[in-house]
Amino acid sequence: MAIPRLLVLGLWAAALRDVAAVAGPPIKLKVSQGQPVKLNCSLEGMEDPEMLWIKDGAVVQSVDQVYIPVDEEHWIGFLSLKSVERTDSGKYWCQVENGGKKEESQQVWLIVEGVPYFTVEPEDVSVSPNAPFHMACAAVGPPEPVTIVWWMGDSRVGLPDVSPSILNVSGINQSTVFSCEAHNVKGLSSSRTATVQIKGCCGYRYAKNMRYVGLVAESPDGQEVSTEVTPVPPFSYAMQGLKHSTNYSVRVQCSNEMGSSPFTDRVYFQTLELAPNSTPQNIHVIQRDPGLILEWEGVAPDVLKENVLGYRLEWIQDNVTQGEMIVQDTKANLTMWNPLKDLIIRVCVLNSAGCGPWSDLFLLEAQEVMGGQRQPPYGTSWVPVALGILTALVTAVALALILLRKRRKETRFGHAFGSVVGRGDPAVHFRAARSFNREGPELIEATLESVGISDELKTKLKDVLIQEQQFTLGRMLGKGEFGSVREALLKLDDGSFQKVAVKMLKADIFTSTDIEEFLREAACMKEFDHPHVTKLIGVSLRSRPKGRLPIPMVILPFMKHGDLHAFLLMSRIGENPFNLPVQTLLKFMIDIASGMEYLSSKNFIHRDLAARNCMLDENMNVSVADFGLSKKIYSGDYYRQGCASKLPVKWLALESLADNLYTTHSDVWAFGVTMWEIVTRGQTPYAGIENAEIYNYLISGNRLKQPPECLEDVYDLMCRCWHPEPKLRPSFGVLRSQLEMIRGRMSTLSSSQDPLYVNIGKDKEASASDPALHASFGNMDAEETVAGAAAAVTSDYRYIMSPLCLVDDAEGERHPDGQEGEDKSLLYELETEGEKSC
Repeated sequence: MAIPRLLVLGLWAAALRDVAAVAGPPIKLKVSQGQPVKLNCSLEGMEDPEMLWIKDGAVVQSVDQVYIPVDEEHWIGFLSLKSVERTDSGKYWCQVENGGKKEESQQVWLIVEGVPYFTVEPEDVSVSPNAPFHMACAAVGPPEPVTIVWWMGDSRVGLPDVSPSILNVSGINQSTVFSCEAHNVKGLSSSRTATVQIKGCCGYRYAKNMRYVGLVAESPDGQEVSTEVTPVPPFSYAMQGLKHSTNYSVRVQCSNEMGSSPFTDRVYFQTLELAPNSTPQNIHVIQRDPGLILEWEGVAPDVLKENVLGYRLEWIQDNVTQGEMIVQDTKANLTMWNPLKDLIIRVCVLNSAGCGPWSDLFLLEAQEVMGGQRQPPYGTSWVPVALGILTALVTAVALALILLRKRRKETRFGHAFGSVVGRGDPAVHFRAARSFNREGPELIEATLESVGISDELKTKLKDVLIQEQQFTLGRMLGKGEFGSVREALLKLDDGSFQKVAVKMLKADIFTSTDIEEFLREAACMKEFDHPHVTKLIGVSLRSRPKGRLPIPMVILPFMKHGDLHAFLLMSRIGENPFNLPVQTLLKFMIDIASGMEYLSSKNFIHRDLAARNCMLDENMNVSVADFGLSKKIYSGDYYRQGCASKLPVKWLALESLADNLYTTHSDVWAFGVTMWEIVTRGQTPYAGIENAEIYNYLISGNRLKQPPECLEDVYDLMCRCWHPEPKLRPSFGVLRSQLEMIRGRMSTLSSSQDPLYVNIGKDKEASASDPALHASFGNMDAEETVAGAAAAVTSDYRYIMSPLCLVDDAEGERHPDGQEGEDKSLLYELETEGEKSC
């Protein structure tokens, strides 16, 4: 077996160079950062070698490795690095095992050069006025050397210095910013800007760089009762050990390394009192027509330290609280009760903090009530009691025998089946069971105050709140991970009914925060009034048993054909596919552009524009919907995402993926993807590419490719929507105008092509169109989304390989036939792979 030889390709355009395999130092290969590199290794003397690439002693796990047979015992291996970074620097070689012995090729030392990167940057500091201080800055290559240039504000300071560099400043008397630049032959890099503050200057002493806060609590006579010192932030503190129902005052002092500030003015407050801990005693009842007089022993003032507001009395019958009353005296007149049922009474002491512990339950039986004042049963004869008990026992035994016999008769299933099977009658008969009149659990009042949302949101939704009794829920239209959508009939003020869609959260998966976010979407929709933007009809709250939050519901117009994505899928791969003329597809785009033009004029950014979030009514008009991720921008023209959320990665613009930055321009990018969805009749964009790979794929210049039969003018608009520079993308007004011009140039639809007469069948409307309504709650069940459609729909890979929307002119090239020609063809394609993708 021959020892491997390493063939090096420094850049795509560089020629191959043979390198000796055994002796000699590593070959240095210098490349610029971001350039492609391909390393080649040639092996002769083995029929089927297992060749490995090694970097700095570790096996390279990259998937960009290819091994090609030149002839029976001659192999060539390739390792491709498409865009080298500094981390790719190191020593590379290839290795093969032959008869238990490892053979290695000569090493190549790959050196990645670029602009300097910083290892030390200037830091923010605080200094005394005119006191000397210093700043540090360091950067490295390769290539070396690296020179540091200092800046103070907009002016250069001193002379260039070799990294690392220390800038000595004799002193300043006002806040100043410093930065440094690192230079080498590849270019320059700029450091962060550091701010040097002056201690004690311009309010800085107390307003900035606070380290501690002191709090002093005082009693009404001015005596200090508590002194606390706490570090900041956070700027809050809970004082302990204060007495309840007591007046106090508090003042605050801030401090830093320069000293302490004066105390603030005193803030006066009173602590809350405690709930009573005493219990009323000796409850007794006196019969009086037509009610009952209840009396109990009050709590002595020397025993009860709280300020008593009165007593709360509660009475119970049939295990259900029938009512309660609050009285100021130790006596109450009870009138609202049923004298034919047992009565349970309990009392507690009440103050401003709440109710104290309940007294022991006091039971008043029905016969005692009818007999007048409750007295001990002195002088009662045992004979009537015994007769009563005996009569009750005999009656109970007789009833038990009757029920047992009846039960045995009804459970003889063999006789029951045998007597009816021959006649063809039903084999089992059912009859109504005994009915019970039990009151359900107490329901919590469903109001905006009971759901724990912000006052601002309550004010916005107050005039669109619809009572639950005004509409009737119908069949389920769709459901997902977080909620569902149901058909409903809403009763209008004139007595007529309107069919609507009710969107609600699942009953067991939400908190007050979930309700806030859910209803905030409704408040967002309330501000819209446009034919191509879904308008809010109202919101409602569904009552639930006490202790559980009401279920929020958003009431929206009913859309017969559901969401646009499901409709497009059904037209292409449903059980009964139908044709959608180009004019109809253009109308869908125009409707969406018109709606988004309106939203952008209102300073709203949608952030989740896609075909799935556009609804289609019975007249084939499209409305933009699902504003769960939308935001209103009040200043500037951008919104920066501040927390982790589930975002539609394949519809996001480059700046959104890189910096969480969302503007109307990023909505335009998503509109371009939505246009692609419409032209392809609902295909998935970037099929076969993972979400984690999308950013690198787009930053390399790739875009969605032009679908077959897509008009050139339409695809040109898509590409303009995907421009890497946000401000160079067209506005929604321009997009709408351009699409209307394209549609106007096309011939008028014939009656046979009129999309308003597409027959999708009544049996499909419930299972294909309606269930797709408001799919924003998650992935719906396959059978509820599109009847007959595949559960997963993927696109042709040909639709995702167009870099910067340019057609690959190199497609279709062929090389001479024959084994040697095929080998050279394959080698040529590998060597020119980068050129074809540019």
